[in-house]
Amino acid sequence: MSGRAVLATSLALSGVSALQLPVQLPLQQFVPSKLPWSSSSDSGVDSELIAKPLVDSETLQKHITSDALKARAKDLYEIAKKSEDEYNHPTRVIGSEGHLGTLEYIWDQLSQLGDAYTLSKQGFPAVMGNVLESRLVIGDKVPNTATAFALTPATKNKQPVHGDVILVKNQGCDAADYPTEIEGNIAFIKRGTCAFGTKSALAGKAGAVAAVVYNNEDNDDELHGTMGTPSPDHVATFGLSGNEAAPFIKKIESGEKVDAIAYMDAMVESIKTTNIVAQTTRGDPENCVMLGAHSDSVPEGPGINDDGSGSMSLLEVATHLAKYDVNNCVRFAWVSGEEEGLLGSDYYVSSLSPEENSKIRLFMDYDMMGSPNYAYQIYNATNEENPVGSAELKELYIEWYEKHGLNYTLIPFDGRSDYDGFIRNGIPGGGIATGAEGVKTKEEEAMFGGKAGEWYDHCYHQLCDDTTNVDLEAWEINTKLIAHSVATYAHSLDGFPKRDVDATIKAESYGSQVKYHGSKLVL
Repeated sequence: MSGRAVLATSLALSGVSALQLPVQLPLQQFVPSKLPWSSSSDSGVDSELIAKPLVDSETLQKHITSDALKARAKDLYEIAKKSEDEYNHPTRVIGSEGHLGTLEYIWDQLSQLGDAYTLSKQGFPAVMGNVLESRLVIGDKVPNTATAFALTPATKNKQPVHGDVILVKNQGCDAADYPTEIEGNIAFIKRGTCAFGTKSALAGKAGAVAAVVYNNEDNDDELHGTMGTPSPDHVATFGLSGNEAAPFIKKIESGEKVDAIAYMDAMVESIKTTNIVAQTTRGDPENCVMLGAHSDSVPEGPGINDDGSGSMSLLEVATHLAKYDVNNCVRFAWVSGEEEGLLGSDYYVSSLSPEENSKIRLFMDYDMMGSPNYAYQIYNATNEENPVGSAELKELYIEWYEKHGLNYTLIPFDGRSDYDGFIRNGIPGGGIATGAEGVKTKEEEAMFGGKAGEWYDHCYHQLCDDTTNVDLEAWEINTKLIAHSVATYAHSLDGFPKRDVDATIKAESYGSQVKYHGSKLVL
């Protein structure tokens, strides 16, 4: 992790924080004075003069080209370079010049589409944490898998702290799990049951000078977690793999003392960032088809695949959809702060009144559309476990891939992208992806090509996620599928289920199962 790396996450990983009040306040809004889909008596405009052909899938798909997508990727990379003075490399992390430029670019491109859309900007508060430097030494070892948790505070006075490693009972989810000797020492806590932020706060209340959360799985995987809502009780907190923790645990349990040195130079600060929403002025506003992508990147790189690819796919589809009429309104969302813990999508959904929530018939998530070692992935939504309509959306994707002779795989809803907030609030959801840091299997190599044993995106959350880090063929194919999904439901929702009266119960069940809230673990 570089010295300037920004580690940030959501203010509220469960429920709505005090900063996420259920009020939607666009910072700026552009509303055409005349609505073309209205009758001439309502708008004062002769509808024949502004008549547009009704959208259909095949026609909309024909507008999508890899050349146009590639050009947008180049634009986005140039924008990311605006952050070089502050970060020493291109990035579009929230709060950076690169992200502000991204928002300006999206807004400007949409504003050029005339009266096709009502545009709005929704500002909201976010918390960012900068980890400038961190180090953990246990005994005479410097663990290879030690990571600084997102939104961790610094060690006292941003100086190294020293103490014995004290094992915490159970999973450290209760104050009674923390022995009295934890005071002035370093808490060693097993992952599981409760949130990482809860463990850190309990360690702080018990007097620990730092905390280490070790994985409950026996492997060498790094544990990338987030602290969640900042608390004055939090202490500097690290993650550690299960395998590296095991020898230290064995020594302590045998009666040996193990000491440690922890150092964290970090800060946590509040900023504001912005969602951009574009809704067609044509179409039934009581039945909206919604889709989204996130406009931000991680601090480590420019994020051209993650999620510049999804953001630019939406912009291309929105640009060409403006040429057509629709029966149902279409709402595009470029949400901010996804990489910090789904901030923008959480805030957007929490801002909706029950009436406005019910107008969204479905939400489609498009995050990472062109991974270089791609697989065509579909979220495995079911009507039994998710709001009714989610399975129908999954089938739309399956049918399109099969029609075009393309293979696909099903992946779980695990809380890692912006669909999470919509499903938690009873809105049918789904989407497609091409893979992040997961490893491609031999079977997938046979299905999609590429190379087994390597990440789907070898530059995931890294500086090399630039214009060379997208497979243009996969990106074009998936953008055509996005166009198909939009055109299908914008044309007709016949046969698509009405909103599910049992969606709240299913949302609660879903929320109790997912371990992620964005790209980082929360439990």
